[in-house]
Amino acid sequence: MTSKLSIHAAISADRASVSFVAFSREQAIQCNITRKALEQYFWAPVGASDERLLKALSDGYERISARVHRKFLAHPSTSIYLDVIDFSS
Repeated sequence: MTSKLSIHAAISADRASVSFVAFSREQAIQCNITRKALEQYFWAPVGASDERLLKALSDGYERISARVHRKFLAHPSTSIYLDVIDFSS
């Protein structure tokens, strides 16, 4: 699998998600993961600071990257949205 997460990530204006760029099969994909997913599956405390959300994204790199890659293979797109449901199985 050739998938990776870029180091550039940003918190949305409403602080409800984090956006980042991932690469799958040499294609850049704009991704968003919800705060709720980071809180429930990646150890971000409820109401975490922006820095803590970014750390949770970094700490969960392997699993998040794998999910992006699988979603991209199933439905190729230039953007992918990740929510709690994507990590519940």
